[in-house]
Amino acid sequence: MPYLIKDRDHMRKVREGMRDTFVGAASDKGYQILGFWENGFRHITNNVRPINVPADLEGIKLRTPKGEWRVKMFQSYGANPTPMSFSEVFTALKTGVIDGQENPLAQIYSGKFQEVQKYLSMTGHVYSPAFLATSSRNWDGWSDEVKTAVQDCATKASDFAYETSAQMDNDLVSKIEAAGTVMNEADKQAFIDASKPIYEEFGTQVEGGQKLIDDIQALATGA
Repeated sequence: MPYLIKDRDHMRKVREGMRDTFVGAASDKGYQILGFWENGFRHITNNVRPINVPADLEGIKLRTPKGEWRVKMFQSYGANPTPMSFSEVFTALKTGVIDGQENPLAQIYSGKFQEVQKYLSMTGHVYSPAFLATSSRNWDGWSDEVKTAVQDCATKASDFAYETSAQMDNDLVSKIEAAGTVMNEADKQAFIDASKPIYEEFGTQVEGGQKLIDDIQALATGA
């Protein structure tokens, strides 16, 4: 969901306060979550114009992942979302098949998108979590000693992941700008306001969706 996670401190509260919710949901599908990592906050790059408000996305061919809600989100903003594998994005940007894409800074820089994109707009529209996991069958086969050791390492690695990602965000903006890409800070409140229909649709279509949203948002304020 867009702007569901306010910042990394909020994500820490979600990790600590709702761990059982996510671990339980994964367990139902045969996975054991060991650690909460991240890919960070996602931003938009493109070759048409700086993106300050949702209206600036009107008509822009924007690569997105193939998730249903990401596509709906950018459709509601007025963009033309184009689901595509990450490995195809650089060539598609270079040849003009698409105008832009949205990813965390680490993926933008490692994918060398700054070489084929004019604008970087700091929208921070979605926080991308990542999960260190194993199969439930594998987990159940470990001794208690092994489980404790692996879980301890995974938890410590989660803290490292958050700290490292935050530092990378600070470092990578200047590196992307140094490549000639023009950076701007987007009007996040305008995007938050434009995201309300997505929240309403998700809350009514996904079983338990509204409660999950409410529980996560409550942790942002400490309620």
